[in-house]
Amino acid sequence: MPALDEKSLRGELLFNEPLSGHTTWRVGGPARRFYRPADSADLVRFLQQLEADEPLLWLGLGSNLLVRDGGFPGTVIATQGRLNRLEWQDGSRLYAEAGVSCAKVARTAARAGLCGAEFLAGIPGTLGGALAMNAGAFGGEIWDQVKQVETLDRYGEVRKRSPDDFDIGYRSVKGTAGEWFLSAELQLQSGDVSASQQVIRTLLDRRAATQPTSLPSCGSVFRNPTGNHAAKLIESAGLKGTRIGGAQVSEKHANFIINTGDATAADIEALITKVQSEVEQHSGVLLIPEVHRVGEAR
Repeated sequence: MPALDEKSLRGELLFNEPLSGHTTWRVGGPARRFYRPADSADLVRFLQQLEADEPLLWLGLGSNLLVRDGGFPGTVIATQGRLNRLEWQDGSRLYAEAGVSCAKVARTAARAGLCGAEFLAGIPGTLGGALAMNAGAFGGEIWDQVKQVETLDRYGEVRKRSPDDFDIGYRSVKGTAGEWFLSAELQLQSGDVSASQQVIRTLLDRRAATQPTSLPSCGSVFRNPTGNHAAKLIESAGLKGTRIGGAQVSEKHANFIINTGDATAADIEALITKVQSEVEQHSGVLLIPEVHRVGEAR
């Protein structure tokens, strides 16, 4: 592990930090090194001190992520609550750093009487993670609103990029290798405060009614196949309620796998594989996970 000049850093540096406390599934082994930057300038300084081959994992709220039980053999950069600048660039353009929660972006836009970001209230993650996977909910996708992003590479170089610099698809964003999202400018449209706030309340009520929001999960596990829904295919295969260890296919929404209390990452990964296999046997469709799996098995 390379030496760091800790005196030059203003963030919080931890070693062998259990990631089960930082993921929404509440599973995952330790990160060899875990850093909470004080701000973007501090993060640049931190990255400039890392060796070029150091494995890196960017972590927001820890949704859409499965960290295996052996942990992550590198450095985790935790952005949630740290890269949290959120400010208006002009009357309708909102600048947000990667650590700002999607829900906060939605609320801020609605209070300003701007529309287009309401769907973000239904995404349980940060802006950085939403940008990386083109997160969407209730018919909206984050990149529909993106005017410009800032990226950061492992050497601390910050670049401004437009959506044209990326290949953007359904739950997929491909850009320059070795760059991560630092911030985005979202272009929104004029609307009505009460109407936008009502849309958010409706979306959150719908989410609470249809998803197991009170139990540890990662959000949706599988992408929806073209012209179909993963939840429908899983339910049709008779898999609702199926368990492996402490992991269970939700009875409330079949595209959610919940941690019933004592699940391991291995339980969850085995259940993902089982669901894929049985759905393919039943319907001929191979479900593609949208959850990102990292780390080492125990």
